[in-house]
Amino acid sequence: MITYIIFPVIKYTRGLEEEKLLREIIQVLGLEYINAERVRVVYSVNSKSRAIARIWSVPKVILTSFQLEPLYVIELITERYSRLSEEEKIKVLIHEILHIPKGFSGGLRAHGKHVNKREVEKLYREYYSKKRGNWKSR
Repeated sequence: MITYIIFPVIKYTRGLEEEKLLREIIQVLGLEYINAERVRVVYSVNSKSRAIARIWSVPKVILTSFQLEPLYVIELITERYSRLSEEEKIKVLIHEILHIPKGFSGGLRAHGKHVNKREVEKLYREYYSKKRGNWKSR
């Protein structure tokens, strides 16, 4: 007898509303080094990841070979992300964009000095304060 283990297929859909929120966060916080047009947000369904979200970059060898500028994708694990409060969703997006290095080089920052809970909380407070103070877009 042959036993087959069938894994559910991960499905991805673009998160246009989250991309809009991401662009707002980048603008409000003044993170000009991030080219928001080169960052996409997707929802994944059926992922077995324990994470709430993760960020992906295109490997440098592919960018160089095809003469592409850096690209990033923030994947939101639907089963986990959708349960969060609005505040926590914003913090998750802030956390993921902290992985993008200041040079927008296509690489990713590891957790540590620049990507940690303290930095996320600090930027969330700044974002919330500016939003509450009727921050105006440029």
